[in-house]
Amino acid sequence: MIPALILVLLAVIYRIAAAIIVQGGGSAWLSNFAPLAAIALCSAIYFPRKYKFTVPFAALLVSDLVLDVYYRASLLDPLIFCRYFAFALVGLLGLLISRRPSLKTIVPASLAGSALFYGITNFFSWLTDPGYVKNFAGLIQSLTVGLPQYSATPTWMFFRNSLVSDLLFTLVFVACMSYSRRDAALPAATGRSLVH
Repeated sequence: MIPALILVLLAVIYRIAAAIIVQGGGSAWLSNFAPLAAIALCSAIYFPRKYKFTVPFAALLVSDLVLDVYYRASLLDPLIFCRYFAFALVGLLGLLISRRPSLKTIVPASLAGSALFYGITNFFSWLTDPGYVKNFAGLIQSLTVGLPQYSATPTWMFFRNSLVSDLLFTLVFVACMSYSRRDAALPAATGRSLVH
């Protein structure tokens, strides 16, 4: 589990660094290329019960606190609560497949988690942001191009980046957990063969 926790820590550091780089005028392709939904999914699948939700929410909270100080934003913004709700749902999705984790269940769950997070947060933005017209066209705008005053990056690119980063991180996380379990099983198997 230690390699997985290190991976989570690196993802948090990466999220903070990428957000600061993008805000400073850096590469727009980094926008939302942060695998936090994958952390919620994989933690619920692989971590022991007491860490399934505490690790991803601690990772999200720590990175939000740092970024909120940097952006001079409030952690009490309703959109933040919506984001935490969406992450909780992604975690519950991971919990649903935690009894039989395999690439056949984890890859679709990763894609579904990214779509779920994107849909919920953009729908909430459409509902609450006065810049969006409250009709179907406004909803489509929130799901595709967003509002021009917030970023030059359209929201569909945020979704694309979320899909790619979540899928990539999920695969790395699964490989890390498989490697850890194989290493843990290897000494036990060696010890049994020496006894017999």
